[in-house]
Amino acid sequence: MILEHAAIDIHPGRQAEFEHALGQARPVIAAARGFLSLSLHRSMETPHRYVLLVGWESVEDHMVGFRQSSAFAQWRALIGPYFAAPPVVGHLVPVEGLT
Repeated sequence: MILEHAAIDIHPGRQAEFEHALGQARPVIAAARGFLSLSLHRSMETPHRYVLLVGWESVEDHMVGFRQSSAFAQWRALIGPYFAAPPVVGHLVPVEGLT
């Protein structure tokens, strides 16, 4: 399993709208091949900053299977209007012996 992390800044004051839109978009990503989990975390210090964590079976499931699909366009259409800047996305793997 890999974990996609996305640091997302939302237009200030639109947090509730973004969270609602992500709730609507969740079934879109959840239907993708290799999808395992999704969680959203909001910064306590900077309330318009979020970290989205998505579990995938592989990087290819995320970067090819989902990102190059029509479902990604639908996902982005639902949540993209709230982005103050493009998300910063990366992938994490567990560190052996510490998980």
